[in-house]
Amino acid sequence: MDLRIFTEPQQGATYDTLLAVAKATEDLGFDAFFRSDHYLRMGSADGLPGPTDAWITLAGLARETKRIRLGTLMTAGTFRLPGVLAIQVAQVDQMSGGRVELGLGAGWFEDEHKAYGIPFPKEKFARLEEQLAIVTGLWGTEVGQTFSHDGKHYQLTDSPALPKPAQAKVPVLIGGHGAKRTPRLAAQYADEFNIPFASVEDSERQFGRVRAAAEQAGRKGGDLVYSSALVVCVGKDDAEVARRAAAIGRDVDDLKANGLAGSPAEVVDKIGRYEAIGASRIYLQCLDLADLDHLEIISSQVQSQLS
Repeated sequence: MDLRIFTEPQQGATYDTLLAVAKATEDLGFDAFFRSDHYLRMGSADGLPGPTDAWITLAGLARETKRIRLGTLMTAGTFRLPGVLAIQVAQVDQMSGGRVELGLGAGWFEDEHKAYGIPFPKEKFARLEEQLAIVTGLWGTEVGQTFSHDGKHYQLTDSPALPKPAQAKVPVLIGGHGAKRTPRLAAQYADEFNIPFASVEDSERQFGRVRAAAEQAGRKGGDLVYSSALVVCVGKDDAEVARRAAAIGRDVDDLKANGLAGSPAEVVDKIGRYEAIGASRIYLQCLDLADLDHLEIISSQVQSQLS
């Protein structure tokens, strides 16, 4: 079971804070550092000192880390033109020595678009499908050849399809709860399917839909990595769990029901339930980025048992 650290910097974080978390992620033996791609806080957080850009952040971390994978859950398809995104991700992959993964989603948070003057189209899923075709098509075009795309939303003509990522293939993550279109898109383009903040039962149903869609598309269902994203709140005793829950404004019982919360033994047991339905990777949503001791206890008392 791979454990990855997943951050939500729009809630309030500087680059230096994210760097400290990424370095702790690496030093403590976690598999990867991922971040959201949002420009506006959610809920009651103050969001100070303001948003950081996902791919600028990852470019910096690419030069300041050595081992961990780096990526997004999920890059918003509304924020960047697909040709530009392909260049950005390829460059960050080169800067990291081939450690980047691209989670790409349709984009959903309308308020952040209004706040920063970003168009928020009504039809987003069809755009996402074209974006995936373009990004993977640009990367997959041989050097010396050109790539063209004539779609409803995007047109590319004789693109040199450069630069290329350092990896022969940048892993692409697709995720969500949709019962029909999402599994079909994952079957066509994804190396990994991620379901965020879902129960074991709902995750099992969605994994099954994706496996079936993959087989219908001529792939083996097991060709994809299946992963979950869950909020995490671990403590050595009830008091520490309660303190960490209060720091992120959450109720302990809710966290235990809908996330990974409690003692290390409780969390290991809950992770085992996800592993039993096919998840081989968990993204641990860490909301208090100043609490590096939280990462240490997860590493020493949860991750150590899983390995």
